[in-house]
Amino acid sequence: MVTTAPYGTWPSPVDARTVAAHDGRPAFVGVVGDEVWWTEPRPAEGGRRALIRRRPDGTEESVLPAPWNVRSRVLEYGGQPWAATVTERGPLVVFSDFADQRLYAYAPEHDEAPRPLTPLSGVGDGLRWVDPVLRPDLGEVWCVLEEFTGDRPTDVRRVIAAVPLDGSAAEHRDAVRELSDDRHRFVTGPRISPDGRRAAWIAWDHPHMPWDGTLVMLARITAGGAFEDIRPLVGGLGPTAADGGGSGESVAQIEWAADGALLFVSDLSGWWEVQRIDPDAADDDVVASRALCPAREEEFGGPLWNIGQRWFLPLDNGTLAVIHGRGATTLGILDPVSGELVDSAGPWTEWAPHLAVHGSRVVGIAAGPHSSYEIVELDTCTGRSRVIACRHADVLDPAYYPRPQSRTFTGPGGRDVHAHIHPPHHPDHTAPEGELPPFVVWAHGGPTGRAPLVLDLEIAYFTSRGIGVAEVNYGGSTGYGRAYRERLRGQWGVVDVEDCAAVARALADEGSADRARLAIRGGSAGGWTTAASLTATDLYACGTISYPILDLAGWATGETHDFESRYLESLVGPFAEVPDRYRERSPLHRADRITAPFLLLQGLDDVICPPAQCERFLAEVAGRGIPHAYLPFAGEGHGFRRAETIMRAVEAELSLYAQTFGITRSDVPVLELRG
Repeated sequence: MVTTAPYGTWPSPVDARTVAAHDGRPAFVGVVGDEVWWTEPRPAEGGRRALIRRRPDGTEESVLPAPWNVRSRVLEYGGQPWAATVTERGPLVVFSDFADQRLYAYAPEHDEAPRPLTPLSGVGDGLRWVDPVLRPDLGEVWCVLEEFTGDRPTDVRRVIAAVPLDGSAAEHRDAVRELSDDRHRFVTGPRISPDGRRAAWIAWDHPHMPWDGTLVMLARITAGGAFEDIRPLVGGLGPTAADGGGSGESVAQIEWAADGALLFVSDLSGWWEVQRIDPDAADDDVVASRALCPAREEEFGGPLWNIGQRWFLPLDNGTLAVIHGRGATTLGILDPVSGELVDSAGPWTEWAPHLAVHGSRVVGIAAGPHSSYEIVELDTCTGRSRVIACRHADVLDPAYYPRPQSRTFTGPGGRDVHAHIHPPHHPDHTAPEGELPPFVVWAHGGPTGRAPLVLDLEIAYFTSRGIGVAEVNYGGSTGYGRAYRERLRGQWGVVDVEDCAAVARALADEGSADRARLAIRGGSAGGWTTAASLTATDLYACGTISYPILDLAGWATGETHDFESRYLESLVGPFAEVPDRYRERSPLHRADRITAPFLLLQGLDDVICPPAQCERFLAEVAGRGIPHAYLPFAGEGHGFRRAETIMRAVEAELSLYAQTFGITRSDVPVLELRG
């Protein structure tokens, strides 16, 4: 029997504990011999990342017990944190541990405990490592070294380095060999050619972000394992914002083909495309490349937020496994000769940029609107796909899951705005006739990123209670080509705010949402968009701001980490040239315009968006009579990983909406709002 009750009051089995227990997803999948390994989140274990192995018989086990946390902090967002190979003594894994960021070696079949390979450093934030490549023939592991040279977050250098596997560098920095120089601010790990004679990697420099412009660097490897004749091969950094804007060529990934050609993903055409180049076919320093699947107006790559991401990999038969799509992604097999692309079958509509291959098999991480992220294996010989690990299991009746719709709305000037709309949904409840539902606009982080259309129990937490969710892929989002991505150039705090508002207003205009009960929320860059929206419009009744940027000038002058320290030059403009713009757009300096209640959530260990900005913002709001709450979380950084934190944050957000929208609920603690 269907019960009639107001929106927002419906009972739901999707509680905060369930949301927290299923937060996060597997990542960094790889093949070790005949086994598949990956990292997965453990919210109940302090939010650590566990390294998991799946044996050929299907059994799974954790490679390392708690508190080992396989996670790198290079660029703060990390990247590929482990590499492994099979030796005569069984698997040997090298990994970065989050606690001290040292590299460790571990043979699960023999060693009692991991052995440190790299030293600690008392300078700044020390030494960090990511994207390792094992070279057992040389007795080394090659990877990116991030080395702090002073106490400021921008006192840092990055090189490709060789670390001895025998542990001789565990106490001696001098035992680490530097393979590349530090001519470039940022580098990825090396990719070694099939004959072992060449190494290639991606590099870029401030003020560019890797989706603005990168270079592919090439070096010869000497018999002793040194790099020589280092030179750029393809790519381009392009002009900076100070030179009039625009950008260069973004190469997001490189891999070697079996015949010695270099494969790479470039967005020179306006879309990230897979290309091939012969490093020896140089003519007056100009090398011609060839697109392998041109003119599809789809993305075969994405923003390089994590070093070691993989959108494609070559298979033994010469074909390529590729992740591609427009606004969504699928896994396909590309014939580089004919350009024919055949997509795999299955219910998955989003593939994470973490691929591995084993013979004719491809292993990836995929999800869909009705399933969470799973580890999927594609047999390219039979075309059959199957889930081999992290299988989605319905922890509650899927009748409570949202029924999302991907839509395109019209923004200012007639521009397209893409969004995923999750209306309220409950199998046993409906609202009184004529009542319109409250809706919350979700602004994703990045801002150079995208909200994928996948099952998210946090969304179900709200929709199953009668509160709709609209995930907006505002201008600046990835997945829709470079022109869409660059709409945010110089317009952060304008285009994102306008696009979110356009979707909210459209839902209200068409009668899908209650205009008086609209809210907005987001974390990181989404927290910025939320705060900026609350200071720019009276459209929203309230907002939830998580680990945000609130003061552009502070963020541009030393209050964030090195990777994004000059990001604002493209998003806003050079600080020295447009200081007034930094002040005018910052929520910190527009706090007097906020009239809506808000919830502010912040990790106290966040070095990307530090709590100092929240504290200054709260000081500006104090005494203005605006109901608000501030929940700081000790031990949390940029994004929440601990189960208890996630539970508290979700319940506090629901309480904010209940109080603001006039909804009575007894299943969550009442959030105390102070004026």
